Amino acid sequence: MTKPIPEVRPNTWSFLRDPMITPTGFREYDARWKYPEEINLPGMTALGLGLGTQMHKRGIPPVIAVANDYRDYSVSIKHALIIGLMQAGIEVRDIGPALSPMAYFAQFHLDVPAVAMVTASHNPNGWTGVKMGFERPLTHGPDEMGELRDIVLNGEGVARPGGSYQFVDGVKEAYLDDLVGDFKMSRPLKVVCATGNGTASAFAPELFERMGVEVVDSHNALDYTFPHYNPNPEAMEMLHDMSDSVKASGADMALGFDGDGDRCGVVDDEGEEIFADKVGVIMARDLSKLYPNSTFVADVKSTGLFASDPELKANGVTADYWKTGHSHMKRRVKEIGALAGFEKSGHYFLAEPVGRGYDCGMRVAVEICKLMDRNPDKSMSDLRKALPKTWATPTMSPYCADTEKYTVLKRLVAKLVAKAEAGETLADRPIKEVVTVNGARVILDNGSWGLVRASSNTPNLVVVCESSESEAELRQIFAEIDAVIRTEPLVGDYDQTF
Repeated sequence: MTKPIPEVRPNTWSFLRDPMITPTGFREYDARWKYPEEINLPGMTALGLGLGTQMHKRGIPPVIAVANDYRDYSVSIKHALIIGLMQAGIEVRDIGPALSPMAYFAQFHLDVPAVAMVTASHNPNGWTGVKMGFERPLTHGPDEMGELRDIVLNGEGVARPGGSYQFVDGVKEAYLDDLVGDFKMSRPLKVVCATGNGTASAFAPELFERMGVEVVDSHNALDYTFPHYNPNPEAMEMLHDMSDSVKASGADMALGFDGDGDRCGVVDDEGEEIFADKVGVIMARDLSKLYPNSTFVADVKSTGLFASDPELKANGVTADYWKTGHSHMKRRVKEIGALAGFEKSGHYFLAEPVGRGYDCGMRVAVEICKLMDRNPDKSMSDLRKALPKTWATPTMSPYCADTEKYTVLKRLVAKLVAKAEAGETLADRPIKEVVTVNGARVILDNGSWGLVRASSNTPNLVVVCESSESEAELRQIFAEIDAVIRTEPLVGDYDQTF
């Protein structure tokens, strides 16, 4: 295998022949590139050869389930990846267009050890990437991604005989059967189903109808130009649109899904957008009644309520705060035997006996409908209001180049730790501790906190803050965290603030 080169000019002989891969596309727990600026089709074939080589190197049986999201260029990219996998001697099971969690499900359904899902997730058009894994329900973490990057970029892919291709039909139907089973709602429930014209459009409306849920359509026609907004239920644009639909239709709630269907966003019957970590607390309250003394994992961007909520404490819940990122969270849930993991971005990891441990927006939708069925006298806004009141920011992402962000973050963490060690305050309160498992989460003596970390899949830092006291304190925490961030000239503008 020849070494890929980091840059090839489009519309040249070399661009159609030689593998081109920008190294920064290898992220902490998946791969993402702008296409065709940062990777070309020969580059994707080199990635497939590298992934197949990695399977052999790790002793993984040479069979893989492969799928693609609903974008106009995803099939071409998947085929280029498949050529590389077959070149490496891998038997490919192509399940066609799919959600990422449907591809993870295919590992169980087809009893294959590996998966490669071609998706740009919630990134806008112009991006592509691959989510991959060998040990179900896990996906690649930093170690596996580092190994894969070295194999690919150093030209260490090895061609072997034995590669083959098979298209497998019927996985979508099996996936929906697995999600719903024979469950039917016993109370009426009207749900705005928001898919942003993305891949989930082919799944979510049918899923709700099978449960006996009344569906209010919201941009559910498949359209890979994404004419209304980019499907990302963490973006305020999508959440506001979902809120408007709830108010206009009188629905009980809105559930929205991202571009590859592994995330779910929630808006309640009053049109209030409930951030996913708070939805996680609502679900944890419900699940811990059914399964007392459970452990729940929350990512470092999530609310402090997992540890402080009196009802969770009464149900014997253990809270574990861990690194942000779907691979980190899946692994942690499995390692410590947690019942579920919750990530502020809308990834939920529901393990046995509720789910299979991977992040699935459709599974979350089913479990929220079941939760509402178990609480027939409650609305979603009732469940929200029952939580202790906190004030939180959305996830805010100031620009910082991929090549600089980890170095910049290291300096910021050091500055925030030094602030705490010097006995300085934040928002006029003592700093109780700085958790550095993933960036810096500065926790105050009243449980309020501010976080800065590096985004794992875009050229950004990530900032989230929460106050247990007031919106005024929240704004002060953000202002003072931001003041530290602004000491770094390589950090640019925020994508959104509050």
